[in-house]
Amino acid sequence: MKQKSTHLPGQIADVDLRLLRVFKSVVECGGMAGAELELNVGMPTISRQIKDLEERLGLVLCRRGRAGFALTAEGSELYAAALQLLSATTDFRTRLEEIHDRIGGELHLAVFEKTVSNPASRISQALERFHRAAPDVSLNIHVSGIEAIEQGVLNGQFQLGIVPEHRHSASLAYQPLFSEPMHLYAAPGHPWFSSTKRWSWADLRRQPLAALGYQSPNMRLMHRRQLVRQATASDQEGVALLILTGCFVGFLPGHYARPFVEDGRLRAVSEGLLGYDCRFVRLHRNDPPPSRAARMLIELLDVAHG
Repeated sequence: MKQKSTHLPGQIADVDLRLLRVFKSVVECGGMAGAELELNVGMPTISRQIKDLEERLGLVLCRRGRAGFALTAEGSELYAAALQLLSATTDFRTRLEEIHDRIGGELHLAVFEKTVSNPASRISQALERFHRAAPDVSLNIHVSGIEAIEQGVLNGQFQLGIVPEHRHSASLAYQPLFSEPMHLYAAPGHPWFSSTKRWSWADLRRQPLAALGYQSPNMRLMHRRQLVRQATASDQEGVALLILTGCFVGFLPGHYARPFVEDGRLRAVSEGLLGYDCRFVRLHRNDPPPSRAARMLIELLDVAHG
């Protein structure tokens, strides 16, 4: 049931932006209790601010009670709209800084999981040079999945993204950065762990395989090699967990699997044959063009990766 609005739709004041930022934090923290640390204010204050926002907009945004925190349908729609609005205000502030010939504002970079330990990744070096060159820019690093990063770049939530290359959108610009060798692994308990036989792709089609369940180079390989996924994971950590049961084999980045291999918990199977290269790319929107800060980081990422 909609509440009576004390604020005309379409009119956005500073207080609305402040309340929308509180609402965004509450949603992303899974409730008001989780947002206390993020916002550095008490739960009664957060509750009052959400109530104020609901009254100003004339909407019931969330349910609060013993069952926990949950968005209403209107709350979900407002959250998506708030992400776009707050991203636009960030872009405006950044552009204003550029007009004053000073690189400032915020820069949001989204990076796919498990890239820090990749020896071919030079992202941290590029960020170090960026911070020294533009210390007034507030850097925000997000770690997420491929689809969330692509969507976030498209809707302006992130200015730049770094993901495994698997498909292209006409709305985004792409540039290769580095590669990540993927190997097939088995754990103790699986017959392939102690075998020295050179297994083939045909052999792999008959093995229980753990793999990622979303559009990715891993899924493309599954289709190309006609492999059957017996267990599904949402990220590399999940794939590793399934392999370690000894019931499945699966592909992992070599740098991520190395500690498990050194501990004797994993072994690469048919190394050099059963594997593939995963190429990482940076991406940004074509329109509007990247901000001055984003352009600087783009250049530094390209230089760092040769």
